[in-house]
Amino acid sequence: MSAVQDAVRRKTKVAIMNAVHDLPVLVARDKGYFKDEGLDIEFVTTPGMAQVTTSHTVKFDTVFDRPLDSVYNDGGIDQYRMCEWGIMKRAVEADTAGIRRRKIVALGASMSKFAIAVDRKSKIYEPEMLKDKLISVTPNNGSHFTMLKMIEGFVEQQHVKTTNAGSMAKRIEALKRGDVDAVVLMEPWISVAQKEGLRLVIESHSTRSEAASDEVDGETLKRMFRAQAQAVEDLEKDAQPYVKYLIQETGGRIEEKDFQTWRLLHAAPQPYTRERFDDTYNWTVKWNMTVPGATFENTVDNRAWT
Repeated sequence: MSAVQDAVRRKTKVAIMNAVHDLPVLVARDKGYFKDEGLDIEFVTTPGMAQVTTSHTVKFDTVFDRPLDSVYNDGGIDQYRMCEWGIMKRAVEADTAGIRRRKIVALGASMSKFAIAVDRKSKIYEPEMLKDKLISVTPNNGSHFTMLKMIEGFVEQQHVKTTNAGSMAKRIEALKRGDVDAVVLMEPWISVAQKEGLRLVIESHSTRSEAASDEVDGETLKRMFRAQAQAVEDLEKDAQPYVKYLIQETGGRIEEKDFQTWRLLHAAPQPYTRERFDDTYNWTVKWNMTVPGATFENTVDNRAWT
């Protein structure tokens, strides 16, 4: 057996977390696209902030102690995806923290939708009105990153105020109680917010990045991304058969007819370019979200395309 064949047959442990981020992986798993590529993958479910059953909390400075990160650090998973900036922080800081290394290996397939919502009785009608208002996010994760991207053209940096009210479900309850002025949500919780009468102030797509350990070789990643690309074609034709995964995360607060499928957007995984790295990394450093000094060479590895 060749080294390439051996690597492809090696069981790779892949994380599944929030469905809005991982839908192409779920579809590729269900349709057998990974197996068609000759891959033997173990899918490991980790808790995410979109799931109504999530009980864990997060702290701003301890991303490597969070459930998915802890599993990765201990070797329980080899490959995962999350918000572009969240992967950037982890790839940059893993070495300085002396923990298991991971590299950015692709711009991911899911361009997840995020929205800033307020209570229907709120006097906030536009992004400018979020100046000095308390906004609930998941610190150091996609809802935080995308919120800043959405409002930095409207509100100066020193007037952006954030807090952590917990999972998507918990932050909606905090908003209804008046504990916070606004919340950042992703699907399926944007659809929940609309059904329950909240007002959406602004929304935007946010691309995932793919991370992998050094043990996952380029040929395996190439086949994984090819399987995801095939799943993307299915999703772009008709996402409705897979909405069930998002509905499950709400614990029954919405039905499939309530979900806004037009918010789902996917594309085949792509190489993570030097220009993309420079733009995203410099932006995160500007917002004091990761440490300076990283380079494209020690953070990115497009081995699936070489």
